[in-house]
This record gives sequence, structure tokens and C-alpha cells, in this order.
Amino acid sequence: MHLAAHFPGVNNTTVWADPRSGSQIDFSSFEHLARTAERGKFDFFFLAEGLRLREHKGRIHDLDVVGRPESLTVLSALAGVTERLGLAATVSAVFNEPYELARRLATLDHLSEGRAAWNVVTSSDAFTGENFRRGGYLDRGNPHPAPGAGQPARTPYTHAAEFVAVARELWDSWTPDGIPRPFTHAGRHFDISGEFTVPRSPQGHPVVIQAGDSDEGREFAASAADVVFTRHGTLDAGRAFYADVKARLAAHGRQHDDLKIMPGVTVVLGDTDAEAQENAAVIRRRQVSPQSAILALEQVWGRDLSAYDPDGPLPDVDPDPGSGPAQGRVRIADPQAVAVRWRALSEAKGLSIRQTVIETTARQSFIGSPATVASELEAFVAAGAADGFILVPHLTPGGLDDFVDRVVPLLQEHGSFRSEYTGSTLRSHLGLAEPVWKG
Repeated sequence: MHLAAHFPGVNNTTVWADPRSGSQIDFSSFEHLARTAERGKFDFFFLAEGLRLREHKGRIHDLDVVGRPESLTVLSALAGVTERLGLAATVSAVFNEPYELARRLATLDHLSEGRAAWNVVTSSDAFTGENFRRGGYLDRGNPHPAPGAGQPARTPYTHAAEFVAVARELWDSWTPDGIPRPFTHAGRHFDISGEFTVPRSPQGHPVVIQAGDSDEGREFAASAADVVFTRHGTLDAGRAFYADVKARLAAHGRQHDDLKIMPGVTVVLGDTDAEAQENAAVIRRRQVSPQSAILALEQVWGRDLSAYDPDGPLPDVDPDPGSGPAQGRVRIADPQAVAVRWRALSEAKGLSIRQTVIETTARQSFIGSPATVASELEAFVAAGAADGFILVPHLTPGGLDDFVDRVVPLLQEHGSFRSEYTGSTLRSHLGLAEPVWKG
């Protein structure tokens, strides 16, 4: 299987109250988690991105006050303190330009000797756009009309697909033997020409990662991505997603193993399965404070619910679909349907607001003794639900230590995970071929 580490950023995964919780921005925190991942022979280290501090009811969201450093800068520094670990940055295809970003990614690939990866995202909301004076164009819910008759509408995914294609044209504009050639691209979203300044990098192209569960997102992944970062709460959901995305590859001339599917997961360990369950319950209560439970509820209901008791029942009013107190957060696609599900669960189990949020917002997790977790991870891959996992620890920076010390050795003993790196590039870790030069 493949394993990666997600640095726990400004989100409610992190247990801030734990005395072992450290800085989210000091380089020592990034270095500790990256070195731990490399000690565990992980494929790559993954950083998220935040282009604007989120707000709730007009105030900065509490979880964002620690700041959000720029990913490629952090990874460039980590390239100097790691040797084999892949380095993956989340960077928007909306608020960057292909030439500039392709240059930064190719530079990281050179600095790291072939370990760079790019997680493509399509930040499109007007709130984030205000930081860039671009507004909310390419809104997911309101596609822009195509420039010509018969062409599909311009959406965030058509924009991202062309962005990735342009980046690859730029990376291919140098021959493998080091000769630069002029490039020209004239498309629906970009019209550029010139000469690229960075020679072809060790991997040919940095690895491309994509996250998205919509039909359009799945098609984009099948056509353009090397890795898919996804989330699924059950084995059956994981198998359905895996089968669907893998089946789309052939239409794009790709093979089954050309795309790796790696859901983001949490792991909670204990000396016994019972102890691990107790630890997981404590962690979830710490992750969902009374205040954050009301915040999560307000995201669904689109109303000010601060007068409600987190330990009381869910609101008896319906969600307001045209409103929402949060800015810079992913919108709930169908709040009415979510409210119906939450109410049914709450009534069936007698759950309070906080208990309902705890039960409905948990990530797909593996909980148990090291032996149990190792077996369940292996079973998930064997069942065709994933090619591996991106671990999201609940502590910074030491949240990966126990997994590397106690679970990885079992996976290695079983022969389901590498004992040593066999190559030097991220593509070699992932079993991906170097892209054929298309100059």
C-alpha cells in the first residue's frame, strides 16, 4: 500500500487542548512530522492551503488565528532536511498563473531531486477572490457561458484541466537533453507564448494530485491526475468510488495503476481495541467543543443558533437555504437533506446537538490496537477500496509518531508496505512511470 502524511492545519482535526499540541507554523513542527513520515518510509508529505482567513458571523474563525503559511516555501525548506520523502503542495489553479506556478513546482522538483507534487484545487468563491481582486468568477453553481456555440460552459474544472495541460506543456518545452524550445498555447482560458526558464526536472513532471468527489471532479482525476485525495466513511463507499474512477481511465488512454486513490483517514491507537475506542471517544469530544458544535450546526441551518444549548436537542426550525454565517468554508450542497438525516439520527439515538455533530462529522477512521489497525488497513486495500491512505493526525507535530513506531513495522512484516525506499523520486515511490516527453 501507499502511505502519506497530511500536516494537520487549521481545522477541527487538531486537539488544541492536548499539552502535546505544538505550533502550527514553526518550522520545527513541519520538520518533525516530515522526518517522522520519512522514517516510516511514507510516499509523501502533504500540505493544505488557505488563501484567506475564514470568518463566522463577520469575525475571524478561531481555528485560523494561528496563520496559514505558503506551502511551496515550507516544502522548499523541508527539501533540505529530508532525502526521499515526496513533498506535496496544495495550490489553487484559479488564483495563480500557469507559467509562474509551473516554474515554482519545477524548481521544487529540482531542489528535492524529483520529489515534488502539486495538489490542484479550484478555489472559486468570491470571498477568497477579494484577496486577489478577482471576485468569484467560475463559480461552481453558476458556470460561465462558453465563448462559442456548441462548447461546454467554462467551469472551475475546465479551467483547472487547461491549467494542468499548460503546465505540462511548459515542463515539456525543454528537451530531456537540456535544450529549451519556445512554447505557444492558445486556449479557452489561457493564451500565452514565450520560453520557460527551468530545465526539465528529475521527474519530467511533478506528480499531480486532485481532490473532488463530484462527477466532473472524478472525470478530471481520471484524465489528468496521478493521485486522488478523497474521503469515504465506509468500505462500501470507498469501493464504489474506487471502481467508478478506475473505470474512467480507459477512456483517456490510461491504465488501472496510472492513478492512485488515497483517502484521507485518521488513526487512533491503544494497547487494546477497547482502549483505542475509549481514546477515540475522548479525541472526538475534544475536537468538537460546545462552540464548534454550534458552528457546525449553523453551517447546515444557515442561521444564528448561538442561543441553543449544545447539550440540548436540534433546532425545530428548518434550514435557511439562501443564507449562511460562514465565509471561506465549503458550502453544504443540500442543507435540507442534511438536516433531515441529522434529525432522524438524533431522534433515533437520543443525541444532543454536540453528540449529533460528533457522530456525523467524524472522518473515516481506523481505531484499535496496532495489530487491528494494520489488518484493517490491509483489508481496505485488498477489497479494492483504496491504493493507500493519507493520514491526518490529531496532534501537531507528534501525531504520527505512534503509527510509525507501532503500525508500520507490522505492515512491513506482513509484506504490505515497503521496508526501504527502492527509488529516489516520488514517482518511483508511487509506481508511476515518468511521463513521455511530448516536445
